[in-house]
Amino acid sequence: MAKEFSRSQRVAQEMQKEIAIILQREIKDPRIGMATVSGVELSRDLAYGKVFVTFFNFANEKSEEEMVADGIKALNEASGFIRSLLGKAMRLRIIPELTFEYDNSLVDGMRMSNLVSNVIRSDEERRAGTDSKEEK
Repeated sequence: MAKEFSRSQRVAQEMQKEIAIILQREIKDPRIGMATVSGVELSRDLAYGKVFVTFFNFANEKSEEEMVADGIKALNEASGFIRSLLGKAMRLRIIPELTFEYDNSLVDGMRMSNLVSNVIRSDEERRAGTDSKEEK
């Protein structure tokens, strides 16, 4: 029976859960706010990891891009602390060096969904307009 997932994928999945808990309970930086971990990519030797995050509180006077940049900067500054907490939570010989990146797939998905909805709405309006002209 072949392996379905490599070790790095299994560790990345567990690391995603642990980092999400750490961000929720331990990190108190207001620049981060409500961050969710959407994915983790690890190198094959488990020495380096990219953590993909999204932010959900944009009710501030700053623009969305500024808040994302501040949040990513704060997470990268706190990566050593997060690594130390991760080392206590997981039993690994080497704790990966973490870099945080913004995952804009959620924002892109919402934008595409809005575009599709707008096209459907305009198509229905156009059909309703041609149907009323045919009835006259």
